Amino acid sequence: MKSKKLWFFVLVMALVVFVSSYRLDAYISRPGDAYELSPLVEVEGRDEGDAGTLSLMTVTMFNATPALYVMAQFQEGYKVLDPEQVRSPHESDEEYNVRQLKLMSDSQVNALQVAFEEAGKPYEVSSNGVFILNVLEDGAAAGLLSPGDRLLEIDGQAYGSMEDFLDYLATKKVGDEVELVIERDERTINQTVTLAPLPTEPERAGIGISFVEDKEIETTPDVSIDSDTIGGPSAGLMFTLEILNQLLDEDITHGYDIAGTGTMESDGTVGPIGGIDQKVIAADRAGIDVFFAPDNEGDSGTPSNFDVAMETAEEIGTEMDIVPVTDIDAALDYLSELSPR
Repeated sequence: MKSKKLWFFVLVMALVVFVSSYRLDAYISRPGDAYELSPLVEVEGRDEGDAGTLSLMTVTMFNATPALYVMAQFQEGYKVLDPEQVRSPHESDEEYNVRQLKLMSDSQVNALQVAFEEAGKPYEVSSNGVFILNVLEDGAAAGLLSPGDRLLEIDGQAYGSMEDFLDYLATKKVGDEVELVIERDERTINQTVTLAPLPTEPERAGIGISFVEDKEIETTPDVSIDSDTIGGPSAGLMFTLEILNQLLDEDITHGYDIAGTGTMESDGTVGPIGGIDQKVIAADRAGIDVFFAPDNEGDSGTPSNFDVAMETAEEIGTEMDIVPVTDIDAALDYLSELSPR
């Protein structure tokens, strides 16, 4: 009898471990948190004493297990996502994380540029080479380069734009060797790569990487941003507003707790993001007064971010104001008309 009870206990424990830890080929996303930006952004000589707050919104994502998969069917705001809805094809978890952090970094450059333009303060944007997002498994650079590397030079030449970099590679053929200078973990490394056919374009020679231009910005006054653990570009709008609020003597929040989402382009345009419904839920739970939602045109008949945000707000019965924005000026115009608390 004791033996049977022991085996039953072992089976039950094995089942518990399986349903709670076995990783399915899927992800779970849920409403995240509101992060007040004032502690994360520090403008030198910043304006102090603002009564309201500006917050970015997050969506939390984790690998699905059988237990989480079942739970997601019954929890408000939870979603089950297929891998292709999260990661690009052939992109590893590491490469996904690198890409998200890079998108956040680029959004901050745009936020700084737009905020300093609005405030009439000096800034300078420069190129810092090419940032590697992922390395093709069978590409020329496999085992030589890594996601997160910065490609500073090729054959002794630094390039000021991605176009110039691609134009130079277009002059090369399969089998040619190129000398690369890369930056990795604050170290400079020299690497020789023999060019190979690109998987998507076999007639072209390439390094076998996907990349983006790596931009830097210098501002006066100096600004530091602590967001190393937050990925993605969706906080661009809110970073812009927080930086601008610290640059200006006035309190653009007028005492309200304000949150929102949306990418920030260098021309001030606010772009669409994913998970808008989950961010509305999170903002409501955090007691936010005003929520900015990108009022972008939906692709292929899909509703805009603002439409989804309004629908979600109605479903949860929030008293939070949902405000459509197309660019930074739309957000600032709305804030300028708020009656101070």
